[in-house]
Amino acid sequence: MLKMTIVWTSRLLQKSVAACLLAGLLAPAAWAEEPVDVPAPQSLIERVSSGAHEMAMNALSVIGINYRYGGNTPESGFDCSGMVRHVVRNALGLDLPRTARDMAQLGKRIPLDDLKPGDLVFFNTMRRAFSHVGIYLGDNRFVHAPSTGGQVRIDDLNNRCLLYTSDAADE
Repeated sequence: MLKMTIVWTSRLLQKSVAACLLAGLLAPAAWAEEPVDVPAPQSLIERVSSGAHEMAMNALSVIGINYRYGGNTPESGFDCSGMVRHVVRNALGLDLPRTARDMAQLGKRIPLDDLKPGDLVFFNTMRRAFSHVGIYLGDNRFVHAPSTGGQVRIDDLNNRCLLYTSDAADE
């Protein structure tokens, strides 16, 4: 039996990385009829870091796209949850729920100091919790689709936001 110590650096990636690891363990070279050189697998930390990097790069690639209520493609424009869904789907292959409120139900509240790149940040922008969502980049900055007339952009967090992390793979 294989024993591992796992340190998660981005909660959004936990289950997807574990699934990849499991899939890799279930396809050993011993099943091949001839000996096969198998490259050393990436470490778990490398896989998580790569996923967080992909999230950040995908989020940065949509900066400047126009806001559109209900929008979920670069061509039509994005609302906040549409932008997050698009980025997560392209970076990780995961489908998140359509609304910020439903996305927040997948996660757990974390302290501001514990935010990691790739974590989702939720806000109360319409006098109700979880009415806005963005993707944390690090250094107190996040990407989001702000509002009508705006474009996807990077902003600084402020202390009035509700901070949650999403374990999207728990769905």
